[in-house]
Amino acid sequence: MTVVLDSPTTPVSSIGAPRLLAGVAEHGRVDHARHLLLHGAPVLRRRSWLVAATRDVNLLGRGGGAFPVTAKLAAMPSGRDVAVLLNGSEGEPASRKDRVLMTCAPHLVIDGALVVADALGTANVTIVVHDAAAHDSLVHAVAERTDATAVRVVRAAESGFVGGEIRAVVNGLRTGRAVPGGRRVLPHVSGVDGLPTFGSNVETFAHLALLSRMGVDEYARTGSTAEPGTSLLTVLGDAAVRGVVEVPNGTPLSVLLPATTAPVLVGGYHGTWRRDVDGLTVDRAALRAAGSPLGAGVIARPHPGTCVVDEVVRVARWLAAESAGQCGPCFFGLPAIADDLAALAAGAGADRAASARRRLALVRGRGACAHPDGSAAFVGSALDALADELAVHQHHGRCGLPASTVLPTPEEGSR
Repeated sequence: MTVVLDSPTTPVSSIGAPRLLAGVAEHGRVDHARHLLLHGAPVLRRRSWLVAATRDVNLLGRGGGAFPVTAKLAAMPSGRDVAVLLNGSEGEPASRKDRVLMTCAPHLVIDGALVVADALGTANVTIVVHDAAAHDSLVHAVAERTDATAVRVVRAAESGFVGGEIRAVVNGLRTGRAVPGGRRVLPHVSGVDGLPTFGSNVETFAHLALLSRMGVDEYARTGSTAEPGTSLLTVLGDAAVRGVVEVPNGTPLSVLLPATTAPVLVGGYHGTWRRDVDGLTVDRAALRAAGSPLGAGVIARPHPGTCVVDEVVRVARWLAAESAGQCGPCFFGLPAIADDLAALAAGAGADRAASARRRLALVRGRGACAHPDGSAAFVGSALDALADELAVHQHHGRCGLPASTVLPTPEEGSR
C-alpha cells in the first residue's frame, strides 16, 4: 500500500498490517472522525498500569536513544506539578517518519499525549515541531477534538541538527535558543517551565496510545519476542521499498534492501556504515550489540555506480557545521576530521587516515550532547566499511564515478 504526500513528498507503505499508519494509504491524512472509526477513543490508564505494560512489551523510545519508556515513567515524581513534552522536531535530515506520522496520523500522537498526561495527573502538554505541514496538521487536529483543548502545539524556529535533542528542545522553549545544556540535567528533573517532564519522541507517544488501547497481549501479537510492536523507518536509495515504512520489529533488514554488496548506512547521520546487513533485524538491542544502533530509524544504501566516499565527505562537512559551538572537541575536532576525510577522497595517503582516527578518538565522549559521538560513529564506520572505495581514491586521486546524492542535507531536501 502506497500513498504520496504533498508535503513532504514521501512514499508511505507497510510490511504487514499497519498500526501507526492505519488508514493513511487509503485516505492520506486521517481526520478525527476516521481516527475514531479506526482506533476508537483513547483508553486512559493508571500510571502503574503504563509502567508495567511498557516494561512487559519492552517499549523503547523512538527518538534515537532507544531509552526504556518504563524507566522514564517510573522516574517521574508523584504528587508534584509535572509536564508532558512531545518532541516532533525531527532534526535528522534523512528522516521523514515523524513528519509523516504528525501530518497523516496526528490524532494517534495526541491520544498518546492524553494517555500519559492523565496517568501523570497533569494537563500541561506541549508538542514541539519544526515542519510547517506537520505543525498545521497537529493544530487542526487539536481543533477537531473536544478533549485536547489544553494541548499546546509550538512551532519552534529551525535550530539545526542538535536542536532536536530533548534537552535542547527544553532550552528552546525556555530561552528561544535550542541548544543542549552544558550540564546533563534530564527532563524528568527539570524540563518544561522548570517542571519535571516526561519527554519523548512523537512516535513513542503514538505507540503508547496503541498499547493503552490494545493491552499488552494484543499489542505483542506483532513484532518479535524481544521487542514486540512495530517501528517506522525511513528507507532511502537503492532499496526494495523506499520512503517511510512501518515494519514489525524483528523484520530482517535484508527484506528492505536488494542483495548487493554496496555499503549500507544504518541509523542515519549518527549511525554507522556497514558492508552488509546479513543477520541484522529491526531489533534495537540486537542492533546496538552488533555496533549499528537503529538511531533515528534511517536505512540508506547508495545506488550502484556512484561515489559513496564523496557523499560521506559532504555529510561529514555538514555535521561539522552543525556544532552548537559549546565544546572544543566538537567545534574544532569535527571540521578537522572532515578535512582529513576530504583529503582521503582526493587521494591522500595513510597518514591522513591515521590523523582522522586519532582525532575521532579525541572527540568521542567529550561533548555536552551526543553530536560528537554520533558524528564520530558516522565517519569512523565509513573509514572501515569503505576501505575498498578509499583505496581506489588513494591510488587514483578520484574514482571517476558521479557523487552519490542519496543522503539529503536540509538545503537539498529528500532525494
